[in-house]
Formats: sequence, structure tokens, C-alpha cells
Amino acid sequence: MTQRLSPTARRAKLARDKAAAMTDHRRDRKAENQRIGQSSDKDIHHKSDGTTEKVSVSNNRGNFGKGTKKE
Repeated sequence: MTQRLSPTARRAKLARDKAAAMTDHRRDRKAENQRIGQSSDKDIHHKSDGTTEKVSVSNNRGNFGKGTKKE
């Protein structure tokens, strides 16, 4: 982790992150990604309607040009 957290906060964050990663919803997405197949130049984008599509890494991680800030 690159964040500067106290040892107590770091342990708490690790526990929260693991709990989030192990939810049924996240596990289903991970299994689906493995079935679809990942490539080095594409990400699998999960749309709000439940469908998926392969998109460029820069688009998916850059929020399709909108950045990552909430407005």
C-alpha cells in the first residue's frame, strides 16, 4: 500500500479490503472475468445494467475521460 497509515489503520484497511473482495458480488465478477478472458491491452468494463464489454485500459481506468472525481 502506498498510503501512509498507522499500523492500526493499515490492519483495519486490509481487513475491510479483503471483506469487500470476498463478497458474493465481487466473487461473481472475478469468475466472469476469468470466463471472458483478460488481455494485456484491454479491461473488462462492468456496466450498471449488468453487462460487460472489453474497453481500453486508459478508458476504463480514467472513467472514460471524466476523471475519477465525484461532482
